[in-house]
Amino acid sequence: QVQLVESGGGLVQVGGSLRLSCAASGSIDSINSMGWYRPAGKQRELVARITKDGITNYADFVKGRFSISKGNADNTIYLQMNNLEPGDTAVYYCNAYSGPRIGNYWGQGTRVTVSS
Repeated sequence: QVQLVESGGGLVQVGGSLRLSCAASGSIDSINSMGWYRPAGKQRELVARITKDGITNYADFVKGRFSISKGNADNTIYLQMNNLEPGDTAVYYCNAYSGPRIGNYWGQGTRVTVSS
């Protein structure tokens, strides 16, 4: 089992910045990749993802504005969010993927509100 705890959400004005953090605990050696998602209708859409080898990928709508990184301890990821737009307002969920046999883990989410 993997437990995920997010932090760093809040209220920010358009053009502002926030940094989200996600700390994993438990069976962290099983984690292949971690990422951030936000709701899109009834599903969650990828915002950014980073593998245990440091390979990253981003949704087109955040490229050039958001940056995902790992902490030194490898059990923490960060999402640096710059030039925030009202459309970025959402609850952001941390995800850890441990392969097809174990599956996904989700955090409780952290709310980001961008005011205009």
